Amino acid sequence: MSVAPSIVWFRDDLRVADHPALAAAVERGAPVVCVYVLDEESPGIRPLGGAAKWWLNGSLTALGAALDGLGARLVLRRGPAARVIRSLVDETGAGAVFWNRRYGGPERRLDAELKQAFRDDGLIVQSFAANLLFEPWTIRTGQGTPFSVFTPFWRACMHAPEPRHPLPAPEKIEPTDVATERLDDWSLLPTRPDWAAGLREAWSPGAVAAHERLRGFLADDLADYADGRDRPARSATSRLSPHLRWGELSPHEVWHAMRQRRVHGEGANRFRTELGWREFAWHVLFHAPELATTNWRGEFDAFPWPRLHPAALRAWEEGRTGVPLVDAGMRELWATGTMHNRVRMVVASFLTKNLLIDWRRGEQWFWDTLVDADAASNPFNWQWVAGSGADAAPYFRVFNPELQATKFDPDGEYVRRWVAEIGTDEYPEPIVDLKQTRAAALAAYEHVKAAARG
Repeated sequence: MSVAPSIVWFRDDLRVADHPALAAAVERGAPVVCVYVLDEESPGIRPLGGAAKWWLNGSLTALGAALDGLGARLVLRRGPAARVIRSLVDETGAGAVFWNRRYGGPERRLDAELKQAFRDDGLIVQSFAANLLFEPWTIRTGQGTPFSVFTPFWRACMHAPEPRHPLPAPEKIEPTDVATERLDDWSLLPTRPDWAAGLREAWSPGAVAAHERLRGFLADDLADYADGRDRPARSATSRLSPHLRWGELSPHEVWHAMRQRRVHGEGANRFRTELGWREFAWHVLFHAPELATTNWRGEFDAFPWPRLHPAALRAWEEGRTGVPLVDAGMRELWATGTMHNRVRMVVASFLTKNLLIDWRRGEQWFWDTLVDADAASNPFNWQWVAGSGADAAPYFRVFNPELQATKFDPDGEYVRRWVAEIGTDEYPEPIVDLKQTRAAALAAYEHVKAAARG
């Protein structure tokens, strides 16, 4: 008697190696239906931004090729995920459904309801830890509460059991014939205009490229990471963030690749800490699912954001503020779908503390233009800079773009790369005075402190 097929529901885990759900389906010994659902309709699910859609198109293409090489096929479906997966179970007569866990509030509710419904129908349903080193409910303070400060959080992680070893990719997957939609019909790529030329030049989505980049980073750049990571003109950063965001590479693979190479020193320690910062963002989101729309620190609701000046916001978005480091970062973002981390902090500080524009406006722009924007790190880092988030930078810490450029781009190489008209009459005057706007921001923050005092 043949065994009913297994469904593997791919989400932000677009790989075949270290994929616990796929491994469990193959081990079950039945035909496997590998499906990705483009869900922009379920309640609370945030539609993808433009740059993210571009990356998704490339990542799904690469995943489809990887599955083809194993004898399987990637099935593509669109619509509310619960309805789509239920329909696929009926269509295939599946006896089991497997997926790797998600950690956002709407996603968890959807998964829990679907899991219970399928189990009530007699199906095997299992979810797995795949995309974080430590599950959010396993890292707690001594009082049993979530951590709100990074340093003790990461210390607790380092005292937890070491992250598991990555799983190998299956050698072969027994397929089943299921109809699929065409990726081209999803219109994920820009056409009129086609703004993605810089993205295509800068990035190669997919697990193969992810592992190539990991090997290159560990061999060539890690030693300089501690000192070079803050210099935007250098290539010392890992450039792994979009590969991790889309799950083309798991954090377990990164962690143990470093172990296997026996890399040590300040660069390795600093890079592990950056992996920890990513973990912290997801743990915070798990406990605060409204992170993208609500101040994590409730007292920050009292901050008196002034009336929005659309022209100032547009100048920031387009890199026309007259502040060279800010403009360079925003132009790098538009051209490549990414921005150096040091510069991300500078442009976020400028928006929230010099222009006094609500952090949610910046978070939304990054959501639409970053290839690595995810539901945790994007709002978490914006709230960190704004002063409203977990372990937030003190509000009186305002990143001065001129001093930051002097310190981290002393030769002006990064600025000249992205702001070709710098030093000419074509470059605009600054739209604000940095000193005056810093003073205005600190004065506004007094409302937050007063609210906190009651």
